[in-house]
Amino acid sequence: MTDSSPETPAAPDAVADFAASVTATVGAQRWSADHGNAKVFVSREDWTETIRKARDDAGLVFFSWLAAIDWSAEVTVGEGVADPETVAERYEVLCWLGSLDDGRGIVFSTDVPKDDPVIDSLVPLYGGAEWHERETSEMFGIDFAGHPRLINLYLPDAFEGHPLRKSFALMSREVKPWPGDVDVEGMPEGDA
Repeated sequence: MTDSSPETPAAPDAVADFAASVTATVGAQRWSADHGNAKVFVSREDWTETIRKARDDAGLVFFSWLAAIDWSAEVTVGEGVADPETVAERYEVLCWLGSLDDGRGIVFSTDVPKDDPVIDSLVPLYGGAEWHERETSEMFGIDFAGHPRLINLYLPDAFEGHPLRKSFALMSREVKPWPGDVDVEGMPEGDA
């Protein structure tokens, strides 16, 4: 049996160098390299062109996932943000692309305003983005302009609302607030 040592995570400088290199290649606004993860920030208007450059010019041909975050100062159920003035209300759309050559990957991030939740679709660039954008549209109400089939994946057509928006009231949280107390019963006592 051969023992192999676990791979050493990328050094912080290597992640920062990678983020800076990709940012320069795609002409993005700014980057970060926190906790061993590279992230490139892109304007909404440059979203698809930046992702195209990442694929064609930076060699990031592997599309892994796309999702969103609802940055809200107020929530319908549960505890709100401690300091609401510090939260810039918006949706953040995130996409992870990677290299098949060296396995490195990077998150691309853009802000979508809540009063105009529309962004161009990545489906013409990455076919695998189709279901991710459908899910994000369904759960957050973000419209992906140019998507070929933006229909629900999970919820019935008559369903009203977008369950991952912080403004959506989850009735289960009304009954038992998140994270809720865990109901644990003791082990039965018996003869050993």
